[in-house]
Amino acid sequence: MQLKSTTWRLARMVAQYRWRLAAAATAMLIAAGGVLAIGQGLRLLIDQGIAEGDAQMLDRALVATLGMILILAIASASRHYLITWIGERLAADLRSLVYNRLLNLEPDFFERNGAGEIQSRLTADTTVLQNLFGSAISIALRNTLTFVGALTLLFVTSPQLASLVVIGIPLIMLPIWWFGGRVRRLSRDSQSRVADLGSFAGESLHAMTTVQAFGHEREDQRRYAERVEQAFNTAIRRTWQRAWLTGVALLFVFAAVGAVLWQGGHEVLAGRMSPGELSAFVFYAVLAASSIASIAEVAGEILRAAGATDRIFELIDTEPQIQAPAHPVPLARPPRGEVSFAEVTFSYPGRPQLPALQDVSFTVPAGHRVALVGPSGAGKSTVLQLMLRFHDPDKGAVRFDGVDLRHLDPSQLRACTGLVAQEPVLFTGSAAENIRYGKPGASDTEVEQAARDANALDFLRDLPQGLDTELGPNGVQLSGGQRQRIAIARALLRNPALLLLDEATSALDPENEQIVQQALQRLMAGRTTVVIAHRLATVKAAERIIVFNHGRIEAQGTHAELQANNRLYRRFCALQFADQLNEYQQDRSNRVELSDC
Repeated sequence: MQLKSTTWRLARMVAQYRWRLAAAATAMLIAAGGVLAIGQGLRLLIDQGIAEGDAQMLDRALVATLGMILILAIASASRHYLITWIGERLAADLRSLVYNRLLNLEPDFFERNGAGEIQSRLTADTTVLQNLFGSAISIALRNTLTFVGALTLLFVTSPQLASLVVIGIPLIMLPIWWFGGRVRRLSRDSQSRVADLGSFAGESLHAMTTVQAFGHEREDQRRYAERVEQAFNTAIRRTWQRAWLTGVALLFVFAAVGAVLWQGGHEVLAGRMSPGELSAFVFYAVLAASSIASIAEVAGEILRAAGATDRIFELIDTEPQIQAPAHPVPLARPPRGEVSFAEVTFSYPGRPQLPALQDVSFTVPAGHRVALVGPSGAGKSTVLQLMLRFHDPDKGAVRFDGVDLRHLDPSQLRACTGLVAQEPVLFTGSAAENIRYGKPGASDTEVEQAARDANALDFLRDLPQGLDTELGPNGVQLSGGQRQRIAIARALLRNPALLLLDEATSALDPENEQIVQQALQRLMAGRTTVVIAHRLATVKAAERIIVFNHGRIEAQGTHAELQANNRLYRRFCALQFADQLNEYQQDRSNRVELSDC
């Protein structure tokens, strides 16, 4: 059922290119006809040319045969080009379909399935399908047509001998069917093993500094080698089954040809068949046999591609957990930016027994600044994820401008929000392209102004090509503070109604923090801001502070109120004061050392 469904869906996709498909089918028919006509030319050549000693007939038969070979060559070249074009086009269409679907899936999907596994389906599996249409399908269809034509002409030439060939067909098809199912299952397993290899290697390569810093090279080499061996063993089992598939098919095919030759020889000796007819019959028998053998050989490739196609369609069929409603509520223009939680309880899908938030209720009025504080794992980052509607609450409601997020189109909601994370993500490309990510249609003047407001323009202008300098993957050429300022410029350019800051300065040294804080003050001015912070200065600047602990709101109020009434907050302030005092003393010590120099 699964194979039938997959085949039908592929056929519907290929049907978009019906005219090219028709041209390829025509070329294929001409090529198959040309091959079959050679057998008749062979019969005439022997019976009317060689056997009767007619030199002119011999010449005409040879010229006709060469003409058919020329037509066969042109038709075969045309068929190859058209079928390959369709294969390339189909692979490109599938890649676009998969990628478009992936961009609409919630972040939790990628956490569950792993980026390496998904990337393998997007690239390796579609390449397998591309090769299928580029060669395997073409070979299979051509040989199927050739087999049908050859079988027909076998019966025309000698029904008695053709019956021997027909008896052998089930013997040939049986191993194809039996081994084919095993090949398909092993092909799917092999693709999964290769995906696991890519995922493991990608994870290590992206964290190379950590791998080498902990001296983990040998351990990672051992673990990668284990995965390589698992992938190799699965591939060898698949190859073993394919080898048996091909070998058994060839055994039965040429055993049938040998039986035909033996019986045909007796027919010629008895005078019931001419030598030319026997030659044509043997030619068609060999043609039919080689066609079946070729089909058997590519059957494994076709079944391997079927396994890869199943994996591709699994991704395409994945329905996002977070979707826009059929009739989303339109947001007011311009949006005010008010956000509220009403008795929200939420657990991550992978940890349903451990609620990340429990009965959380609060409101951030439009234009206000609220800070979230609390120990690690208290639920602060989960609040931001729910505000962006990366998840829906299990109970309660999250509202934006008074509208439940489940009644909004997620793309419209996120167009009104800006996020600056603790570890900013930059993409391969120029600095200007990374800033413009927040507003793709922004002009160069707008990009420069955003960079200026983020305190990033000076260092960007000092780069070799200024704002057009390529930054490399995730901005590897920049410092943490520089990356953070580009992320702030990106958010400034977006001009969001709701700004979310997730510990945007926690990883910076005091000097960079001061520069980034100046940029953040410009970014937060006049807009609703929810900030996760551990710096006391950032927290004190908020109009309201919400203290989280074990997924619940323990207290909320101003800095002075919480210092007076909440022990957890007092402890937080004491720890931050100690940290900042250490930083101050360290900074002062460094200054003294520099002055001594």
